[in-house]
Amino acid sequence: MKKSNQEEDKITFKNLRRLYFFALLTIALTIIVSQILVQYNLNQQLSDSKIINFSGKQRMLSQKIVKEVLILHYVSDTASAKQISHLEEVLALWKKNQNALENGSDSLAFPKEKSETINRLYLEINPIFNKIVQATDSFLQNLKQKKQSAENKKYVQIILENEGNFLSKMNEIVTQYDLEAHEKVTEQRRIEYWIFGFTLLVLLLEFFFIFKPTNKKIERLITRLLSSEKKALKLAYDTEILSEIKENSVKELKSLNYAMENTLLYCRIAPDGSIIHIGEKFAKLLNYTKFSSNKKFSEVLTVDEKEQTNFDRLIFEKQRSGWQGEISILNKENETIWLDLSMVPVMIKKDELELLIVCFNITERKKAQREVERLNLENTTEKINQQKIISSKIVENQENEQNRIAKEIHDGIGQMLTGLKFSLESINLDDREKSEQKIEYLKKLSLDIIKGVRTATFNLMPPELSDHGIVSSLAKLTQELSKLTGKEILFYNKTDFDRRLDSLIEINIYRLTQEAINNAIKYAESSHIIVQLSHSETLLSIIIDDNGKGFDIHSVDKKRNSESGMGLLFMKERIQYINGRVFINSIPGEGTRITFNIPILK
Repeated sequence: MKKSNQEEDKITFKNLRRLYFFALLTIALTIIVSQILVQYNLNQQLSDSKIINFSGKQRMLSQKIVKEVLILHYVSDTASAKQISHLEEVLALWKKNQNALENGSDSLAFPKEKSETINRLYLEINPIFNKIVQATDSFLQNLKQKKQSAENKKYVQIILENEGNFLSKMNEIVTQYDLEAHEKVTEQRRIEYWIFGFTLLVLLLEFFFIFKPTNKKIERLITRLLSSEKKALKLAYDTEILSEIKENSVKELKSLNYAMENTLLYCRIAPDGSIIHIGEKFAKLLNYTKFSSNKKFSEVLTVDEKEQTNFDRLIFEKQRSGWQGEISILNKENETIWLDLSMVPVMIKKDELELLIVCFNITERKKAQREVERLNLENTTEKINQQKIISSKIVENQENEQNRIAKEIHDGIGQMLTGLKFSLESINLDDREKSEQKIEYLKKLSLDIIKGVRTATFNLMPPELSDHGIVSSLAKLTQELSKLTGKEILFYNKTDFDRRLDSLIEINIYRLTQEAINNAIKYAESSHIIVQLSHSETLLSIIIDDNGKGFDIHSVDKKRNSESGMGLLFMKERIQYINGRVFINSIPGEGTRITFNIPILK
C-alpha cells in the first residue's frame, strides 16, 4: 500500500510538472509572438512615415524645379553653369526619389509590394511625371546649347501645365499612404488585445489546474510525514540491534584487512583515479606517505608523466570492464619496476563504483627475460657481422683479381691489336681493288677488337675509382657507356659530393650503378638513362632513371631462377654488404627507377 502511494505521488507530481512547464511555455511563446508582431508592425510604421515624408518632399522638389525653370527663363538674361548644374541636381534627386517610392528601395527600406490603390495612383501619375522630366531635360539641353527662348517657352508651358496635376496626384498618394498606416495601427491594437486576453486565459487555467491541485497534494503529504515520524521511532530501536551486528562484522573485516595489508600489493581507487585506500606493503613499495594523499594513483605509481597519462586513460576506458596485464613504472629513485596488475571494478552501492587494484612484483622475472633476450641478440648480431666480413673479403678478392686481369688485357692485348691496326693500314697489294676492300674490312675488324678490349678493361676496374673516387668514376662510366652504346646516358652530382669513402664501399657503389645501367640497356631497351647523386650528412643516395619498357616487380620477384630475377637478388645482397638499402619502382611501358641509399660514416 505504501509503495502504491509513493508511485501515485510520483506520477501526480510528474504530470503537474508537465502542465506547469506547458503553461509557462505557452506564456513565453505568447510574449515572443506578440513582440515579433509588434516589432514587425513598428518597422512597417517607420517605413510608412518615411515614405509619407519622401512623398511630401517630392511635392516640394517639383515646386522647386518649376521655380528654377521660371527663374532661368524669365529672370536671368543668361543662364550660368552653376544655375544649370543646380537644376540638374534637383531634377536627378526628384527622379531618384520617385523611382524609390514607386519600385521600392532596400537602402531606404521602402517596400516593393504595395496595395492596388497605391499602384493605380502611381500608374496615373507616371505620364505627368515623365512629361515634366522630358520637358525639363529638353529645357536644360537648350540652355546648354544656347538656343532660342521661343522653344524653351513651349517647354516651360508644359511644365507649368503638368505641375498642378502632379501635386494633386501626389496629395492623393500621401493621403492613401496615411490611410493604410492608420489601418495597420488599428490592426496592431486588435492583435495586442487578443494576445492579452489569451495570456489571461492561460493564467486562469494554470491557477485552477496546477496551483490548486498542488496545494491539496502538499496537505496530504504533510499528513503522511507525521505518520512516517512514528514509524521512524520504531526503526531507530531496530537500528540499535543492527549496530551490534555491524560491530561484529567490522572486527572480522579488520582481521581480513590486516592479512591483505601485509601480504598483497593492493589499493582501492575511485573512477577518477583518486586513492581511497592503499595497502601498507604497496605503499612501502611506492614510497607512499600521508603527504601524498592528494595525488592521483597514477602520480603515486610512477614519476614519468607519459606513463601517468597512459594509466589515467587505462582507468577511464576499463573502469567498467576491468583489465589485467603487465606494466612498467619508474619510481622516485629512477628504478624501473615491473608489475603484473589486475584492475577489478567493484560496485559498493547503487551507482557508486570503486576499482580494486591487485599487483604482483615481477621485476626480477623481467630482468631475467631481458638478459636472455640480450644474449640471444648479441649471438645473432655476431654471426651476421662475421658473415658480412666473409662476404666483404670475397668481394674484395674478386675486385683485386679483376683489377689484375684488366691491367694485363690493357697493357698486352690492347697494344698488340693497336699495332696490328697500323700494320694493316700500310699494306700495298697488286690487286688494288681487292686490297682496298680487304684493308677496309681489317680496319673495321681491328677497331671492333680495340673497342671490345677497352670495354672489357673498363668494366673490370676503372682507374678513376682508385685514383679519384666514386664521383669521378661514375661520371666516366656514364660517359664511356654512352659512347660505346650510342645511348644518351647522363650523370648529375646534384649536391656537389666530393668526399672519398672506404674502398670497399666505393667498389660496391660502382658495381651496383654499373649493374643498374647495364640492366636498363640490356633488358629495358632504354634510349635515355639519367644517374643522379645526392647526399646529406648521414646518407648518400644514387638514383638511376630510364625510359625503357619497365616490368612487373612482383612477377620478377617470383621468378628467382630467371636472369633478371637473379640480377635483382644479387643487387639486393650486394647493397647489404655496405649496410645500404635499395628501392626499385617500375611501371610497364613507362620506365624504371632504382634508388641506392648508403649510410655515410662521419
